[in-house]
Amino acid sequence: MLNIALFKKICEIPGAPGFEQRIREFVINEVTPLVDEVSVDNMGNVIALKKGGQKKKLMLAAHLDEISFIVTHIDEDGYLRIHTLGGFDPKTLTAQRVIVHGKRDIIGVMGSKPIHIMKPDDRNKPPQIQDYFVDLGMKKTDVEKIVSVGDPITRERELIELGDCVNGKSIDNRVSVFILIEALRELQKTSVPFDVYGVFTVQEEVGMRGAISSTHQIDPDFGIAIDTTIAFDVPGAHGHEMVTRLGKGCAIKIMDSSVISDYRMVNYLKDLATKNNLTWQPEILPAGGTDAMGLQRAGRHGSIAGAISVPTRHIHSAIEMAHKEDIRSAIDLLKLAVSNLDKWEWGFR
Repeated sequence: MLNIALFKKICEIPGAPGFEQRIREFVINEVTPLVDEVSVDNMGNVIALKKGGQKKKLMLAAHLDEISFIVTHIDEDGYLRIHTLGGFDPKTLTAQRVIVHGKRDIIGVMGSKPIHIMKPDDRNKPPQIQDYFVDLGMKKTDVEKIVSVGDPITRERELIELGDCVNGKSIDNRVSVFILIEALRELQKTSVPFDVYGVFTVQEEVGMRGAISSTHQIDPDFGIAIDTTIAFDVPGAHGHEMVTRLGKGCAIKIMDSSVISDYRMVNYLKDLATKNNLTWQPEILPAGGTDAMGLQRAGRHGSIAGAISVPTRHIHSAIEMAHKEDIRSAIDLLKLAVSNLDKWEWGFR
């Protein structure tokens, strides 16, 4: 069973890249009773340390931030011009509500040119980010009392249960924040072989920045990122395009465009999942990257790094969908990976 109420809170708290204050405070309150030490570094990464008995370090990374926007201009009619923080497919912005985080939070809507007055040639062209603006329903003088250039904007969407799945915005990557918190909770009374650094990183969506700085600081021997991956298991998709499928278990990352997972970590995770009857699937993602890149490269000595991924449909939209059983399998695999790290032969062979 999953604590859906907790997961819902985690998904709905705003946290644009570089503006993770609210979700950071929530996570600190959740993890402090579960570990030996909690600290926050200069970038804002939350580092939760569970001490082990041997002199090696395992770093787990789940990023706090969500794809968002930033205000770049307020025009004469009070409309907001925006720039993206993270990657968006522009067509997913049509008819969406957003939250502008100014002096107080206010709701806005994504506006664009009505199809009725588009030129015939323009109607068939895909929309571009610059075609959109935020309409607050207020004149400029009132907008400027609340909103300034540089304020972040997040998407407004409730997390719901949908059949066997959860659905909402920011499952990428709040599902992994949830997974890491729950794994630490379930390991609270379990001794671990090595020091475990559960790091809730910042600014992943704009270049894995928090993972790079925190990995350099911790210099782990082993690294496991937790993140989402594409599940294109929908009508019209060919088998080779799907990457993963919902309901087939968590994914063990073999590679993406930013990292080739260490084959030793891949084999370790596969062996654990198979021996413990956990459903899992391999992941090769043609484009996109995760904190695994930082974990692998940014330490002073490098690390044996890989990733556990949660298959997600409609990714980087406001209707992301993940299967509850895949989330549960990710928690279980992460717990096993933490507890058994000293039992594997990590030499090159």
